[in-house]
Amino acid sequence: MQVPASFQYERARSVDEAVTMLRRFGEEARVVAGGHSLLPMMKLRLAQPEFLVDINDLHELDYVRQEGSELCIGALTRHRTMLENELLWRYFPIFRDAERVIADPPVRNRGTMGGSLCQADPSEDLSAVCAAVHARAVILGADGSRTVTMEEFHKGPYETDCGPGELLVEVRIPIHPNAGSAYEKVERKVGDWAVGAAGAALALRDGRIVEAGLGLAAVGSNTVHNHRVEEVLRGNAPSEELFAEAARIAAEDCSPSTDTRGSAEYKRHLAGELTKRVLRRAAARAAGREA
Repeated sequence: MQVPASFQYERARSVDEAVTMLRRFGEEARVVAGGHSLLPMMKLRLAQPEFLVDINDLHELDYVRQEGSELCIGALTRHRTMLENELLWRYFPIFRDAERVIADPPVRNRGTMGGSLCQADPSEDLSAVCAAVHARAVILGADGSRTVTMEEFHKGPYETDCGPGELLVEVRIPIHPNAGSAYEKVERKVGDWAVGAAGAALALRDGRIVEAGLGLAAVGSNTVHNHRVEEVLRGNAPSEELFAEAARIAAEDCSPSTDTRGSAEYKRHLAGELTKRVLRRAAARAAGREA
């Protein structure tokens, strides 16, 4: 039987109380909401926190709302909410694309935005999505809040910029006119981790790309965000030739490894092919040719 090491459990009743607990318990504390990633790691003793701070009662962190030119998603927002939210679908269809292929109904019912990002798994879907849409993470600590880019937030595999006594409370995404986004994933079976996945977001002005983002998943430990592809796309009109060049760079820059899901060569091919597909769909949506 897989049994976690002993730990102390506390249930926070407010955001301030959660931050206070995290500060008091220090580096040995972990936050739990859905728990679908943390609890299996604890059973295998790959993670052995001494304190668990349960934030499921923090309903003030469960929301999707527009604030000026940004869309804001609370850290406790569930996958199912993001799948069904019309505001997200209107501005960022990439979220619905991704949420349709994340795990299974039990995970989507309980898993959260904050939990997905804080797990910082290189194969995690929402990390690639948030990289593509240039989201920013709002982190709250005892000394106030700070906002960082997704690239700053994800320090590496299973490592984030949240320090001891800090809590991810919100994700903020800039809204651009004439924008489109898309996500595609290859998996061995429904609900499995990705063999390879890609997300793209584009904004057009006068027929040219003025904003671009690309995020990849499961093709390397540090390849979630690809700046070279974004630089190639900006200022150019969408075309098959442009997307083929972007795909070539994406495949070249990723660093997959061979495992039970496929060879490194196959995953590199997937990175390029999926990049082309999501760029086509994002451009079509930005131009109003696809819902």
